[in-house]
Amino acid sequence: MAPTPPLLEVIGLTKHFSKPRSLADLVKGRQGALVTALSDVSFAVAKGSTLGIVGESGCGKSTLARCLVRLHEPDSGAILFEGKDVSTHEGATRRGFNRSMQMVFQDPNGSLNPRMTVGDCLSEALAVHAVVPRNAILARIRELLDLVRLPAEAAGRRPHEFSGGQRQRIAIARALAVEPKCVVADEPLSALDVSVQAQIANLFLELQQRLDLTLLLISHDLRVVRRLSHRIAVMYLGRIVEIGPAEDLFASPRHPYTQGLIASAPQLEPKRMSARDAVAGEPPSPLNPPSGCAFHPRCPKAVAQCRAALPALEPRGGRWPVACHLAGP
Repeated sequence: MAPTPPLLEVIGLTKHFSKPRSLADLVKGRQGALVTALSDVSFAVAKGSTLGIVGESGCGKSTLARCLVRLHEPDSGAILFEGKDVSTHEGATRRGFNRSMQMVFQDPNGSLNPRMTVGDCLSEALAVHAVVPRNAILARIRELLDLVRLPAEAAGRRPHEFSGGQRQRIAIARALAVEPKCVVADEPLSALDVSVQAQIANLFLELQQRLDLTLLLISHDLRVVRRLSHRIAVMYLGRIVEIGPAEDLFASPRHPYTQGLIASAPQLEPKRMSARDAVAGEPPSPLNPPSGCAFHPRCPKAVAQCRAALPALEPRGGRWPVACHLAGP
């Protein structure tokens, strides 16, 4: 039997941003410097699965999320959704893709219109995409609120009348209103209290199983990612440096950066707590990235080859892909 093609496939995605020109640039007629936010990012996501994407702040996670839903257009590479290049979508085809690929943002305060009631917010999405007949919109709103564990009377209230966790539930309901096939969740728990984070994480698990959703979960919280994800991609300075099955990657991380991230995750057992930073130093500037492997200035295992040559992200030793010269053949 032939393998099932992935729902989403990303091939060699690269994205640059222009830094605003300084006064010296203007006087000398120079162009502003380019910041490479994503560089040759590739991965695939199977239908109904969850890919967790982790890394330090500034590694390109949120830029990747915005490229996937076409809030940013990549400079090169391709995004294939159900085998079709989304960059070619226009008109009705693009609206269909927008419906199929929805995003949940980090801060629901910024993504919900404070002047609209929850019912109006959900009604707008249902009407624009003609998800249900107009005479069925109110019933569908009640179904969506029940789906995210909110009472029906929430439809008549505005976002500021809810707690942070409830607002995130509203944002999730809005994303689900158009019946997407894939949801990109960009740090959906980071603005919430710890107890509420657990509730929203459980909600994502329940919704995925109930609706057969494909989920891309972007987070810096390794505990949440491990719990929710089938596979995990680790990003560093705009590149994926390791990608593999979640439990295998946590049990036996191969890239030194992944090892450091896992070692630095908060531990509840005092005997397992580390007295020093597991990843030394600060990430380099994307304006002036290091030669070779970008992690080598912080890597305790770096050798001359690491400083000279960029390692390819490829399976090594019969295991999952990792971009490290020292990970074995």
